[in-house]
Amino acid sequence: MGVNTDRVMPSDALVLFGVSGDLVHKMIFPSLYAMVIRGHLDIPIIGVASSEWNVDRLTKHVRHSIDAAGGVTDHQAFRRLLSLLRYVKGDYRDETTFAAIKRELRSASRPAHYLAIPPTLFATVIQGLGAAGLANEARLIVEKPFGRDLASAQALNRTAQSVFPESSIFRIDHYLGKEAIMNILYFRFANSFLEPIWNRNYIAGVQLTLSEAFGVKTRGAFYESAGCLRDVIQNHLLQVVALLAMEPPAYQGYAAIHSEKAKVFQAMRSLKPRDVVRGQYAGYRLEPGVAKGSNVETYCAVRLFIDSWRWDGVPWYLRSGKCLAETAAEVLVELKDPPQKLFSDSTLSAERTNYLRFRLSPRTAVALAARTKRPGHEFVGDQQELYLLDEHPGEEGPYERLLGDALLGDNALFTRQDAVEAAWAVVDPVLKRHSKVLPYKRGSWGPVGRDQGVEPERGWHNPELGGLNTRRPKRQRT
Repeated sequence: MGVNTDRVMPSDALVLFGVSGDLVHKMIFPSLYAMVIRGHLDIPIIGVASSEWNVDRLTKHVRHSIDAAGGVTDHQAFRRLLSLLRYVKGDYRDETTFAAIKRELRSASRPAHYLAIPPTLFATVIQGLGAAGLANEARLIVEKPFGRDLASAQALNRTAQSVFPESSIFRIDHYLGKEAIMNILYFRFANSFLEPIWNRNYIAGVQLTLSEAFGVKTRGAFYESAGCLRDVIQNHLLQVVALLAMEPPAYQGYAAIHSEKAKVFQAMRSLKPRDVVRGQYAGYRLEPGVAKGSNVETYCAVRLFIDSWRWDGVPWYLRSGKCLAETAAEVLVELKDPPQKLFSDSTLSAERTNYLRFRLSPRTAVALAARTKRPGHEFVGDQQELYLLDEHPGEEGPYERLLGDALLGDNALFTRQDAVEAAWAVVDPVLKRHSKVLPYKRGSWGPVGRDQGVEPERGWHNPELGGLNTRRPKRQRT
C-alpha cells in the first residue's frame, strides 16, 4: 500500500467539528496527543462547536480528556498540543460560523475538516464548507455511520461529492485502523501457503464474532436509532469479510485494494429475513433513552453468501452483540474434513475440523489448528493449535493511525463510495423486514433456540479469553 501520489501535499490545518462532543473527548484528543509525542502533528487545530467556550475552556476539556485516557506522560508534547488549539463557537447553519473558521485558518490553505458530529448535520456542514470556499484543496473526514440505509448513503455521497472530489473524502471507520485488522490483509497476501486452500474447495465456512460484555450504557438513544445490524454488522464485520474474501490486488496501492473489496460487496447475496436472527438483552428497555416497547436488536447474527468463483456455496456467519459472555473479536476459518476417514476418531463429527483463527481483540493472535496423534497403539489424536501471539506494545491506536493517514492524503484504510453503497445493498432488504427480537440473558451468548438456520454446522465458536477448547466444543445455538 502507498500514499495517494495524486495528492501528496499534507493538510496544513485540522478543523474539528463537534469538538465538545463525546467522540472527540474519548478518542480524538488522546490520539492527537499521541501524534504530537511521535512528532506526527504540528498544525493548527481549530475546534468548532455551539458551546459557549473559548480557548481556555477547550484547554481544560483537552486536559480532562488526556487524564481520562491515562494522563500526561510527556509534558512538553502536551504543552505543544495546547499551543496548536484554536476555537470557533457557532451554529453550523450560520454562514458567519464558516467565515470565523476561515479567519482562524489564517494562512492555512489545505485544511482537513473532520465531522465528529451527528449524521443529521453532515449535509449542512458540507454545504457550508462549499459555500464559504473552504473545500478548495481541502479534505473531508466523515465519521460513520455513512447513512442509515442504501438511499441515505447515496444521498450523503451525492452531497459530499458535490463539494469535494472522491479522492478528498475520507470515510473513517476506526475498526479498519486496528493493527489486527490490517494484519488480516498482510497475512493473506504475504504468505504463499494460504492461496491453494483459500477457496470453496477447502473451506467449509467462516465465522466472525464481535462480542461485548457490557450494555449500551449511556448510548440508549443512539442505539434506538441504529441497532446492532447497522452499528456493527453492516460496517465493521462486512469490512472484515471483504479483507478475508477479496482477490489479490492487481498492483501495489490502495486503489487496487479498494477495487477488490468493492467486488466482494457486489458479489454478496442480499440478506433475507431467514438469514437474520435478532436478539435483545434482558433489561435493555429499562436503559435511559430506550423506548418501553423497543424492538431494536442488541444482538444480531446473519448468514451470508458470496456468489463468486472462489466462494460459491461457502457460508459466512457473522454475529455481534452487547451483554454477551466475553468482550472479544475473533475470526474462525474452518477447513473441510479430509476426503477419507482413515482413523477411528474420524467418526467424531462434533469435533471441529482444522481451522485458521484470527483473534482480533483483546489480545491479537493468529492460530492454526491441526490434529496430532496421542501416544499409544491406537490411531486417535487431539486437535492442537500452533499459536502466534501478535502483541506490539506502544503501537499506534486506530484513530491515531487513521487521522495521520487522512492528513497525509493516504486513502488506503478508508472506505470508498462504491463499497459503502454495495455494503448497504446487502443489508437493506432486512433493515425493516425482519422478525421480532428474541430475548436473551445477560452474560450468555445470545438467544437460545429458534435459530432459523443461522448457525454453523458444528455450532458457533465462542471466543474464550483463556484460549480455545480444541477437543469437543460445546454447541451454542443462536
